[in-house]
Amino acid sequence: MKKGIVFTIYLLLIFAIQSCKKEVASSSNNTTVTDSLPANEEFEETADESEEDIPSEPNVTYPKTGNKISDFLPKTDVYDVQYEAEGDLNNDGLDDIAVVLKHKRSNVLKRPMLILLQNEDKSYRLDKVSDITIPVEYNEHDYKLYDTEDISIEKGELNINLYGMGASGTFLSQFKYIENNFVLSNMEIYSAGAGGRSGFFYDLEKAEITTTETNTMREDEPTTSETKKIKKEPYLFEKTSITDVFN
Repeated sequence: MKKGIVFTIYLLLIFAIQSCKKEVASSSNNTTVTDSLPANEEFEETADESEEDIPSEPNVTYPKTGNKISDFLPKTDVYDVQYEAEGDLNNDGLDDIAVVLKHKRSNVLKRPMLILLQNEDKSYRLDKVSDITIPVEYNEHDYKLYDTEDISIEKGELNINLYGMGASGTFLSQFKYIENNFVLSNMEIYSAGAGGRSGFFYDLEKAEITTTETNTMREDEPTTSETKKIKKEPYLFEKTSITDVFN
């Protein structure tokens, strides 16, 4: 009698378990999975809308005279002053000004440089403008080309220094007035790569270039040096890119 009761209970348990499995399977078959990602078309539209609208190079006119730096900024109001330096450039005993401008909306556009010479009445006149002397700050991939930059006026020369690592290299340049021309007078370029360091020293007044090569693969790091004469010609400020002129 007891065996019959136990067997009956056992069958009821099996039946109950099978019924539960069927309900779970049925529930799974009726479940709808919702994709949380937007449709491809909607995603592409969002990506297009997020692209930066890079302005074109502005066509500007600079005032010829003024009493301060801001008087020489174009009326279109597209530039801010990024760097400035004061000192006597044309050896008349008056402090002149060199200015680097930067576009307000873009890091990849040209950075004009202005040379302002001081008059006896303490006003200034615009003497030189260059859109190419100093390179753009960032490339098209939003990569800053040089780690640090600075300009200064010392002993009648404008120093423009760009300090970079690896392929960018370091450029140290000096411009000075020779008669009425503002020209590149000296330049040093340093670069480093796998196995060595290079240095280039240009004395444009003497028309000489000295090249040094250091082998960093050897423990004593030997250096060789060679000086050559080059063609003497004026590198005018307004037509000279310090990173491209000797390429």
